[in-house]
Amino acid sequence: MRRAGAVSPGNVPVCYYGPGGRVPASLERRVRAAEVLLRCAACGLAVLAAALLGADRQTRVFFSIQKVARYTDMQSLVLLVIANGMAACYSLIQCARCLVSIIRGGVLLSRPLAWAIFSCDQVMAYIVISAVAAAMEAALIGKYGQPEFQWMKTCHLYKRFCAQAGGAVACAIAASANMVGVALLSTFNLFRLYGSGKGGAGDK
Repeated sequence: MRRAGAVSPGNVPVCYYGPGGRVPASLERRVRAAEVLLRCAACGLAVLAAALLGADRQTRVFFSIQKVARYTDMQSLVLLVIANGMAACYSLIQCARCLVSIIRGGVLLSRPLAWAIFSCDQVMAYIVISAVAAAMEAALIGKYGQPEFQWMKTCHLYKRFCAQAGGAVACAIAASANMVGVALLSTFNLFRLYGSGKGGAGDK
């Protein structure tokens, strides 16, 4: 027998929170607050990383020839700016969704929506991590060179440019760490929909 007000599985919005049908309200608030905090931090750090790289330039003169170092001179840094811009926009949208959910209160996720959020969070985390890895490799080559391939180090020539780019990469690393945290939370939010209360919390 099903109690009045019980929900059914399928496309109807459901939320299985374990054997008792729910998690404590205090835990639910902490999960939501953590998600908002992580998404906001990821957005801010991604914006800062993209802004630092976008504004990074240094001019040097070599034998009467003026050379300007920009982030566009390295494809890995261009990729990092694009990836952080995408992550910032995505995090801002998701942060707004989380805030609306908290303000309204008691918003239950449907499985398709939970899967969509989970998938997007995973993809964005992978994109940012891949861009950070490529930028770190290029930064190390710029700092130390690669004698085996006769690639010269350049950071001793453009110290200010490299210092600012290093700060941007550090911000991007922090943003990627927050994105990983968000991906873990979205995993939790998805798979708790398939808890032991499966089939409806009100079934007897």
